[in-house]
Amino acid sequence: MIEVSGLRKTYGDFAAVVDSDFAVEDGEVFGIVGPNGAGKTTTLKVLAGLVEPTDGEVTVAGFDASDPEMRRHLGFLPEESPLYEEMTARSYLRFFADLYDVPREVADERIEAALDRLELDHRERRLGDVSKGMKRKVAIARSLVNDPDVLVYDEPASGLDPVTTNSVLAFTRELRETGKTVVFSAHNLYHVESVCDRVVVMNEGRIVARGSVDGIRERHGETTYRVFTDVAPARTDRLTELDATTEEVGDRFRTAVPSMDAVAAVREAVADAGGEVVDIRSREPSLEDVFLDIVGRPMPGRYTGDLGGESDGADEPGESDESGTPEGDEEAGENGETKAATATEATE
Repeated sequence: MIEVSGLRKTYGDFAAVVDSDFAVEDGEVFGIVGPNGAGKTTTLKVLAGLVEPTDGEVTVAGFDASDPEMRRHLGFLPEESPLYEEMTARSYLRFFADLYDVPREVADERIEAALDRLELDHRERRLGDVSKGMKRKVAIARSLVNDPDVLVYDEPASGLDPVTTNSVLAFTRELRETGKTVVFSAHNLYHVESVCDRVVVMNEGRIVARGSVDGIRERHGETTYRVFTDVAPARTDRLTELDATTEEVGDRFRTAVPSMDAVAAVREAVADAGGEVVDIRSREPSLEDVFLDIVGRPMPGRYTGDLGGESDGADEPGESDESGTPEGDEEAGENGETKAATATEATE
Protein backbone atom coordinates (compact mmCIF):
# COMPACT_ATOMS: atom_id res chain seq x y z
CA MET A 1 0.00 0.00 0.00
CA ILE A 2 2.91 2.36 0.77
CA GLU A 3 6.43 2.09 -0.67
CA VAL A 4 9.23 4.44 0.36
CA SER A 5 12.64 4.06 -1.27
CA GLY A 6 15.67 6.28 -0.76
CA LEU A 7 13.62 9.13 0.69
CA ARG A 8 15.66 12.21 1.43
CA LYS A 9 14.47 15.67 2.33
CA THR A 10 16.92 18.53 2.80
CA TYR A 11 16.49 22.20 3.64
CA GLY A 12 19.54 24.08 2.53
CA ASP A 13 22.44 22.06 3.92
CA PHE A 14 20.29 20.45 6.64
CA ALA A 15 18.90 16.93 6.11
CA ALA A 16 15.51 16.39 7.75
CA VAL A 17 15.23 12.83 6.40
CA VAL A 18 18.15 10.73 5.18
CA ASP A 19 17.85 7.75 2.78
CA SER A 20 14.71 6.32 4.35
CA ASP A 21 13.34 2.97 3.12
CA PHE A 22 10.20 1.18 4.34
CA ALA A 23 7.00 -0.43 3.12
CA VAL A 24 3.55 -0.55 4.72
CA GLU A 25 1.26 -3.45 3.93
CA ASP A 26 -2.49 -3.35 3.31
CA GLY A 27 -4.52 -3.38 6.52
CA GLU A 28 -1.51 -2.69 8.75
CA VAL A 29 -1.01 -0.13 11.51
CA PHE A 30 2.56 1.06 11.00
CA GLY A 31 4.30 3.18 13.63
CA ILE A 32 6.90 5.90 13.08
CA VAL A 33 8.52 7.03 16.33
CA GLY A 34 11.50 9.10 17.38
CA PRO A 35 12.52 12.11 19.47
CA ASN A 36 11.67 15.68 18.50
CA GLY A 37 13.48 16.62 15.30
CA ALA A 38 13.98 13.01 14.21
CA GLY A 39 12.23 13.53 10.85
CA LYS A 40 8.87 11.92 11.69
CA THR A 41 6.59 14.80 10.76
CA THR A 42 8.52 15.52 7.58
CA THR A 43 8.11 11.87 6.59
CA LEU A 44 4.37 11.98 7.32
CA LYS A 45 3.95 15.16 5.28
CA VAL A 46 5.76 13.56 2.36
CA LEU A 47 3.36 10.60 2.56
CA ALA A 48 0.43 13.04 2.60
CA GLY A 49 1.74 14.87 -0.47
CA LEU A 50 2.30 18.11 1.46
CA VAL A 51 6.10 18.13 1.18
CA GLU A 52 8.03 17.34 -2.00
CA PRO A 53 11.00 15.02 -1.35
CA THR A 54 14.45 16.11 -2.40
CA ASP A 55 15.22 12.59 -3.60
CA GLY A 56 13.73 9.11 -3.55
CA GLU A 57 10.47 7.47 -4.55
CA VAL A 58 7.27 7.44 -2.50
CA THR A 59 4.08 5.73 -3.62
CA VAL A 60 0.80 5.65 -1.68
CA ALA A 61 -2.14 3.48 -2.76
CA GLY A 62 -0.47 2.99 -6.14
CA PHE A 63 0.06 6.71 -6.79
CA ASP A 64 3.13 8.89 -6.54
CA ALA A 65 2.80 10.82 -3.29
CA SER A 66 2.92 14.13 -5.20
CA ASP A 67 0.00 13.11 -7.47
CA PRO A 68 -3.13 15.08 -6.42
CA GLU A 69 -5.26 12.04 -7.25
CA MET A 70 -3.52 10.20 -4.40
CA ARG A 71 -5.24 12.54 -1.94
CA ARG A 72 -8.60 10.95 -2.75
CA HIS A 73 -7.29 7.72 -1.21
CA LEU A 74 -5.76 9.38 1.87
CA GLY A 75 -6.97 10.72 5.20
CA PHE A 76 -4.48 12.95 7.04
CA LEU A 77 -4.58 13.99 10.69
CA PRO A 78 -1.75 16.41 11.56
CA GLU A 79 -0.56 16.91 15.12
CA GLU A 80 -1.98 20.42 15.20
CA SER A 81 -5.37 20.51 13.53
CA PRO A 82 -7.28 23.76 14.05
CA LEU A 83 -10.94 23.59 13.05
CA TYR A 84 -13.32 26.20 11.65
CA GLU A 85 -14.73 27.22 15.02
CA GLU A 86 -17.87 28.96 13.75
CA MET A 87 -19.06 25.69 12.19
CA THR A 88 -20.78 22.82 13.93
CA ALA A 89 -19.34 19.29 13.75
CA ARG A 90 -21.88 18.27 11.10
CA SER A 91 -21.48 21.36 8.92
CA TYR A 92 -17.70 21.14 9.15
CA LEU A 93 -17.62 17.51 8.08
CA ARG A 94 -20.12 18.13 5.28
CA PHE A 95 -17.89 20.93 4.03
CA PHE A 96 -14.97 18.51 3.71
CA ALA A 97 -17.18 15.86 2.12
CA ASP A 98 -18.15 18.45 -0.50
CA LEU A 99 -14.46 19.11 -1.21
CA TYR A 100 -14.12 15.41 -2.03
CA ASP A 101 -17.33 15.44 -4.11
CA VAL A 102 -18.96 12.89 -1.81
CA PRO A 103 -22.74 12.78 -2.44
CA ARG A 104 -24.66 14.34 0.46
CA GLU A 105 -26.61 11.18 1.33
CA VAL A 106 -23.41 9.09 1.41
CA ALA A 107 -21.54 11.79 3.31
CA ASP A 108 -24.24 12.09 5.99
CA GLU A 109 -24.21 8.33 6.53
CA ARG A 110 -20.42 8.26 6.91
CA ILE A 111 -20.40 11.29 9.17
CA GLU A 112 -23.03 9.94 11.54
CA ALA A 113 -21.39 6.49 11.64
CA ALA A 114 -17.99 8.00 12.49
CA LEU A 115 -19.40 10.34 15.13
CA ASP A 116 -21.44 7.51 16.66
CA ARG A 117 -18.38 5.30 16.93
CA LEU A 118 -16.31 8.13 18.38
CA GLU A 119 -19.15 8.83 20.85
CA LEU A 120 -19.27 12.49 19.96
CA ASP A 121 -22.25 14.38 21.38
CA HIS A 122 -23.35 17.99 20.75
CA ARG A 123 -22.99 17.69 16.98
CA GLU A 124 -24.82 20.99 16.39
CA ARG A 125 -22.69 22.99 18.85
CA ARG A 126 -20.10 25.48 17.55
CA LEU A 127 -16.68 23.86 17.40
CA GLY A 128 -15.28 26.85 19.23
CA ASP A 129 -17.39 25.89 22.21
CA VAL A 130 -16.46 22.21 22.56
CA SER A 131 -13.62 20.49 24.44
CA LYS A 132 -10.23 19.58 23.02
CA GLY A 133 -11.19 15.91 23.05
CA MET A 134 -14.34 16.58 21.03
CA LYS A 135 -12.38 18.68 18.54
CA ARG A 136 -9.90 15.85 18.09
CA LYS A 137 -12.72 13.39 17.46
CA VAL A 138 -14.13 15.72 14.79
CA ALA A 139 -10.70 15.93 13.17
CA ILE A 140 -10.50 12.12 13.12
CA ALA A 141 -13.98 11.93 11.58
CA ARG A 142 -12.83 14.45 8.96
CA SER A 143 -10.04 12.08 7.92
CA LEU A 144 -12.68 9.48 7.03
CA VAL A 145 -15.25 11.46 5.01
CA ASN A 146 -13.72 10.37 1.68
CA ASP A 147 -13.53 6.70 2.80
CA PRO A 148 -9.74 6.58 2.24
CA ASP A 149 -7.63 3.45 1.87
CA VAL A 150 -4.72 5.02 3.81
CA LEU A 151 -4.77 7.10 6.99
CA VAL A 152 -1.81 9.10 8.28
CA TYR A 153 -2.24 10.00 11.96
CA ASP A 154 0.28 12.26 13.71
CA GLU A 155 -0.23 12.25 17.51
CA PRO A 156 -3.96 11.41 17.33
CA ALA A 157 -4.36 11.16 21.13
CA SER A 158 -1.96 13.90 22.22
CA GLY A 159 -3.15 15.88 25.23
CA LEU A 160 -6.42 13.98 25.64
CA ASP A 161 -7.85 12.64 28.88
CA PRO A 162 -7.46 8.87 29.55
CA VAL A 163 -11.04 7.99 28.57
CA THR A 164 -10.85 9.86 25.25
CA THR A 165 -7.36 8.48 24.63
CA ASN A 166 -8.56 4.89 25.05
CA SER A 167 -11.46 5.60 22.70
CA VAL A 168 -9.13 6.97 20.01
CA LEU A 169 -6.71 4.04 20.34
CA ALA A 170 -9.53 1.49 20.18
CA PHE A 171 -10.92 3.28 17.11
CA THR A 172 -7.50 3.08 15.44
CA ARG A 173 -7.35 -0.68 16.06
CA GLU A 174 -10.83 -1.03 14.56
CA LEU A 175 -9.72 0.78 11.41
CA ARG A 176 -7.27 -2.07 10.81
CA GLU A 177 -10.12 -4.56 11.14
CA THR A 178 -12.03 -2.74 8.39
CA GLY A 179 -9.04 -3.04 6.04
CA LYS A 180 -7.67 0.48 6.39
CA THR A 181 -3.92 1.03 6.31
CA VAL A 182 -2.78 3.39 9.09
CA VAL A 183 0.54 5.17 9.56
CA PHE A 184 0.65 6.16 13.22
CA SER A 185 3.08 8.44 15.05
CA ALA A 186 3.07 9.30 18.75
CA HIS A 187 5.49 10.32 21.47
CA ASN A 188 3.64 8.15 23.99
CA LEU A 189 5.21 4.79 23.20
CA TYR A 190 2.54 2.89 25.13
CA HIS A 191 0.09 4.14 22.51
CA VAL A 192 2.40 2.85 19.78
CA GLU A 193 2.79 -0.55 21.44
CA SER A 194 -0.96 -0.89 21.87
CA VAL A 195 -1.95 -0.30 18.23
CA CYS A 196 1.00 -0.89 15.87
CA ASP A 197 1.85 -4.10 14.01
CA ARG A 198 5.32 -2.87 13.02
CA VAL A 199 7.43 0.14 13.93
CA VAL A 200 10.37 2.13 12.63
CA VAL A 201 12.44 4.20 15.05
CA MET A 202 13.93 7.39 13.61
CA ASN A 203 16.77 9.44 15.02
CA GLU A 204 18.40 12.47 13.41
CA GLY A 205 16.66 11.83 10.12
CA ARG A 206 17.54 8.14 9.84
CA ILE A 207 15.72 4.89 10.52
CA VAL A 208 17.77 3.23 13.25
CA ALA A 209 15.53 0.24 14.11
CA ARG A 210 12.57 -1.50 12.51
CA GLY A 211 10.31 -4.50 12.92
CA SER A 212 7.52 -5.69 15.18
CA VAL A 213 7.51 -4.27 18.71
CA ASP A 214 8.40 -7.71 20.08
CA GLY A 215 11.16 -8.12 17.50
CA ILE A 216 12.69 -4.74 18.31
CA ARG A 217 12.59 -5.54 22.01
CA GLU A 218 14.25 -8.89 21.39
CA ARG A 219 17.05 -7.41 19.29
CA HIS A 220 17.69 -4.22 21.21
CA GLY A 221 16.46 -4.85 24.75
CA GLU A 222 17.30 -7.21 27.58
CA THR A 223 15.02 -9.09 29.94
CA THR A 224 15.90 -8.50 33.58
CA TYR A 225 15.07 -10.67 36.58
CA ARG A 226 14.16 -9.46 40.04
CA VAL A 227 14.94 -11.93 42.80
CA PHE A 228 13.15 -11.38 46.12
CA THR A 229 14.77 -12.91 49.19
CA ASP A 230 14.20 -12.90 52.95
CA VAL A 231 17.79 -11.83 53.68
CA ALA A 232 20.34 -9.80 51.76
CA PRO A 233 22.51 -12.09 49.61
CA ALA A 234 26.09 -12.48 50.70
CA ARG A 235 28.38 -10.36 48.54
CA THR A 236 30.25 -12.83 46.30
CA ASP A 237 32.76 -12.35 43.51
CA ARG A 238 30.11 -13.56 41.05
CA LEU A 239 27.58 -10.93 42.13
CA THR A 240 30.26 -8.25 42.03
CA GLU A 241 31.14 -9.34 38.49
CA LEU A 242 27.45 -9.13 37.49
CA ASP A 243 27.17 -5.66 39.05
CA ALA A 244 24.02 -6.96 40.79
CA THR A 245 22.21 -4.42 42.94
CA THR A 246 20.17 -5.25 46.03
CA GLU A 247 17.51 -3.00 47.56
CA GLU A 248 15.45 -3.46 50.68
CA VAL A 249 11.75 -3.46 49.83
CA GLY A 250 9.54 -3.74 52.89
CA ASP A 251 10.48 -6.97 54.70
CA ARG A 252 12.23 -8.38 51.61
CA PHE A 253 15.36 -7.76 49.59
CA ARG A 254 15.23 -7.33 45.82
CA THR A 255 18.22 -8.07 43.60
CA ALA A 256 18.13 -7.22 39.88
CA VAL A 257 20.14 -9.48 37.54
CA PRO A 258 20.29 -10.00 33.73
CA SER A 259 19.96 -13.80 33.33
CA MET A 260 18.76 -17.04 34.86
CA ASP A 261 22.40 -18.00 35.48
CA ALA A 262 22.68 -14.86 37.56
CA VAL A 263 19.49 -15.82 39.40
CA ALA A 264 21.26 -19.06 40.40
CA ALA A 265 24.19 -17.02 41.70
CA VAL A 266 21.82 -14.95 43.84
CA ARG A 267 20.19 -18.13 45.16
CA GLU A 268 23.59 -19.47 46.23
CA ALA A 269 24.58 -16.17 47.85
CA VAL A 270 21.31 -16.03 49.78
CA ALA A 271 21.78 -19.61 50.99
CA ASP A 272 25.29 -18.64 52.18
CA ALA A 273 23.66 -15.82 54.18
CA GLY A 274 21.21 -18.24 55.78
CA GLY A 275 18.14 -17.21 53.78
CA GLU A 276 16.12 -18.28 50.76
CA VAL A 277 14.52 -16.98 47.59
CA VAL A 278 10.81 -16.19 48.07
CA ASP A 279 9.92 -14.88 44.57
CA ILE A 280 11.41 -14.35 41.11
CA ARG A 281 9.89 -11.95 38.58
CA SER A 282 10.99 -11.24 35.03
CA ARG A 283 10.67 -7.84 33.39
CA GLU A 284 10.54 -7.45 29.63
CA PRO A 285 11.93 -4.18 28.28
CA SER A 286 9.22 -1.77 27.15
CA LEU A 287 9.39 -0.05 23.78
CA GLU A 288 10.27 3.09 25.73
CA ASP A 289 13.27 1.35 27.36
CA VAL A 290 14.54 0.24 23.95
CA PHE A 291 13.79 3.61 22.39
CA LEU A 292 15.81 5.50 25.00
CA ASP A 293 18.74 3.16 24.46
CA ILE A 294 18.65 3.40 20.67
CA VAL A 295 18.28 7.18 20.39
CA GLY A 296 21.06 7.69 22.93
CA ARG A 297 23.65 6.19 20.59
CA PRO A 298 26.00 8.46 18.57
CA MET A 299 24.77 9.37 15.08
CA PRO A 300 26.45 10.74 11.95
CA GLY A 301 25.89 14.36 10.95
CA ARG A 302 22.77 15.77 9.24
CA TYR A 303 24.36 18.29 6.91
CA THR A 304 24.85 17.71 3.22
CA GLY A 305 28.60 18.14 3.56
CA ASP A 306 28.58 15.16 5.94
CA LEU A 307 26.12 13.18 3.83
CA GLY A 308 27.64 13.77 0.43
CA GLY A 309 24.22 14.79 -0.92
CA GLU A 310 22.86 17.80 -2.77
CA SER A 311 20.80 20.61 -1.29
CA ASP A 312 17.37 21.49 -2.66
CA GLY A 313 18.19 25.16 -2.23
CA ALA A 314 15.78 26.03 0.60
CA ASP A 315 17.26 28.48 3.08
CA GLU A 316 15.34 27.36 6.19
CA PRO A 317 13.23 24.35 7.09
CA GLY A 318 9.72 24.83 5.77
CA GLU A 319 10.32 27.80 3.45
CA SER A 320 10.19 26.03 0.11
CA ASP A 321 7.95 22.99 0.50
CA GLU A 322 5.96 23.33 3.71
CA SER A 323 3.21 25.29 1.99
CA GLY A 324 1.39 22.07 1.20
CA THR A 325 1.03 22.82 -2.51
CA PRO A 326 3.14 20.47 -4.66
CA GLU A 327 3.95 21.69 -8.12
CA GLY A 328 1.10 21.35 -10.56
CA ASP A 329 -1.84 21.41 -8.12
CA GLU A 330 -3.00 24.80 -9.35
CA GLU A 331 -3.24 23.38 -12.87
CA ALA A 332 -5.27 20.31 -11.93
CA GLY A 333 -7.95 19.34 -14.41
CA GLU A 334 -11.71 19.29 -14.06
CA ASN A 335 -11.89 15.76 -12.58
CA GLY A 336 -11.84 16.97 -8.98
CA GLU A 337 -8.06 16.87 -8.42
CA THR A 338 -7.99 20.45 -7.19
CA LYS A 339 -10.72 19.77 -4.65
CA ALA A 340 -8.99 16.65 -3.39
CA ALA A 341 -5.73 18.53 -2.94
CA THR A 342 -7.52 21.39 -1.20
CA ALA A 343 -9.21 19.02 1.22
CA THR A 344 -5.91 17.59 2.39
CA GLU A 345 -4.23 20.98 2.58
CA ALA A 346 -7.13 22.44 4.57
CA THR A 347 -6.33 20.02 7.39
CA GLU A 348 -3.12 21.95 7.96
